[in-house]
Amino acid sequence: MASVSIVGVGLSLTIALIAVRLAEQGYSARAIGLNTAAAGVATLVGAAFVPGLARRIGVKELLFLSLFVSVLCLAVMALTQNYWAWLGIRAIFGLALTALFVVSEFWINAIAPPGRRGFVIGFYASSVALGFAAGPTLLALVGTATAAPFLAAIALFALAAAPIVANSAAAPHIKDAPSASIPAFILAAPIAALAGLLHGAIETASMGLLPVYALRAGLAAETGAVFVTLFAFGNVLAQMPVGYLSDHMDRRKLLVLIALLSLGGALGLGFLGPTKLILFGVLLTLWGGVVGSLYAVALAHLGAQYHGADLANANAAFVMLYALGMLAGPPIVGFGLDLLAPAGFFVSVAALLALYLSVARWRARSQRVNS
Repeated sequence: MASVSIVGVGLSLTIALIAVRLAEQGYSARAIGLNTAAAGVATLVGAAFVPGLARRIGVKELLFLSLFVSVLCLAVMALTQNYWAWLGIRAIFGLALTALFVVSEFWINAIAPPGRRGFVIGFYASSVALGFAAGPTLLALVGTATAAPFLAAIALFALAAAPIVANSAAAPHIKDAPSASIPAFILAAPIAALAGLLHGAIETASMGLLPVYALRAGLAAETGAVFVTLFAFGNVLAQMPVGYLSDHMDRRKLLVLIALLSLGGALGLGFLGPTKLILFGVLLTLWGGVVGSLYAVALAHLGAQYHGADLANANAAFVMLYALGMLAGPPIVGFGLDLLAPAGFFVSVAALLALYLSVARWRARSQRVNS
């Protein structure tokens, strides 16, 4: 948890830094978005190979290798300003980070006490969210003009190795091959697996497009930044309480309940709009917390269902779907925002949630028929 939280600080710092550097060089928002998407594509492609690598070289060893490759990528990015070079380096950087997150989440899920798994993973999710929130703040302190922010990120990634060294004896081992392929895991647990896709789509779209929503509603860009902060703040606050709740009820039913509440919240926010700013901000914070809980609850569900190599494969499938959601969510929600501004943002998110709930209902019906 400590290691991934530290990486979260360095990663969010790097994402913001590269966007600023490319904008200063005169690149369009589309070109900057393409550069950012390179890491997401790398995650989508590379996650399937992580469980096999962890089995061959070891969980702890793969974490160290991922951190080492990440530091090399950051060092090379600090030495060049070329757009296409950065595009390739970010793809490699994305592969290293994919391995780091898949293996870390497997480690946490594998050793979490069964009766407290939801709370533990909720704490993990809150820690990572805080790490991501801290990155841009650190960037504001060190500035963007020199190599200092890259050096700060390198120092953070190097520091992230320390908790792994301190707790290396607790690292789980993957001894056997998985019993099924990654697509088979998605089909076996679609409610949990698709929750990762849905969360990736909504979280990324909200972080990237809430400022645009504010502008389309006639508000200042600074207000849009506050909307993003409120959404993220709700995500941080809700993880542990919802994780605790997931330890005391059926997690599949909880995922459906979260989706229903998220759907109601999206429709409420779309109908209310930012005319009553304080009420809108409170509801947005609550909604961010509810939507943000999808990831942790689904991850805990997978941890309760699978073990060993099967858990590693399930984690990889989950991360792949999350990456797919990251890539697909912003264009879908952006289309809705263009079509019906500004309420189209929340209407399109509500449509995604309704689609997920329809899959959950179909799954429940098919299970009743089979039983």
